[in-house]
Amino acid sequence: MARHKGRGWHGRLLAAGLGVTVVAAAASVWTAQADTTGGRQPQAPVAAPAVRPVAAEIAHASDHGPRGVNITIDDGPDPVWTPQVLRLLKDSGVKATFCMVGTQAQAYPDLVKAVVADGHRLCDHTVSHDTAMDAQSEAYQSQQILDAERMITKASGGVKPQYYRAPGGAFTPYSRQLAASRGMRPLGWNVDSKDFERPGADAMVATVKREIANGPTVLFHDAGGDRSQTVAALREVLPWLEQQGYTFGFPVR
Repeated sequence: MARHKGRGWHGRLLAAGLGVTVVAAAASVWTAQADTTGGRQPQAPVAAPAVRPVAAEIAHASDHGPRGVNITIDDGPDPVWTPQVLRLLKDSGVKATFCMVGTQAQAYPDLVKAVVADGHRLCDHTVSHDTAMDAQSEAYQSQQILDAERMITKASGGVKPQYYRAPGGAFTPYSRQLAASRGMRPLGWNVDSKDFERPGADAMVATVKREIANGPTVLFHDAGGDRSQTVAALREVLPWLEQQGYTFGFPVR
């Protein structure tokens, strides 16, 4: 699994993205409403929505089986490029998984909602895309993962991320277990299109064609700079994959 070098464009988001996360667990909250006449009874308990833990192993496989392909889109949403990617995916009849940075989701909630409305899935990509996550304390990892989960869920209107992808693949046993306990399957990739380096659309397409036999999960980006090459590469790659007999699914959970 390749790692992108450095913190890149997300470095400047780190200070803004750091918040205070308090991790608390409570079975239920009782609310008693009393009046001076004694005519009101205590209200029923209000329980938090149940979270179903998932496997903590890093997922690569597709829920469409051995001929399935998972298109994953990282680092957005972005007001310029996410709408273009969404339009292309819709025209191609393809569903994808969007791994969102918490501060980006917070800044562009309408785009998060648009992703959900089009039937795509959400993935937690931390608050500030720190690729040195695996060298940080557990408290820091927890803040980055849980604050991003909260930001994305709020921006989406209540739809939770189903996956967690560590920036640059910087997973730790702790971060995988934490994400899995929150119902977010750790998500890897098999094919890195290298679009972050902007090598040209033709080079990206060639990479996907050459490496798709390595596994089904393909990595692209919709933020972090000019993504016109990514859009052009997707426009060619998606029909090619279909012509080869692949179908488009989601990563296993």
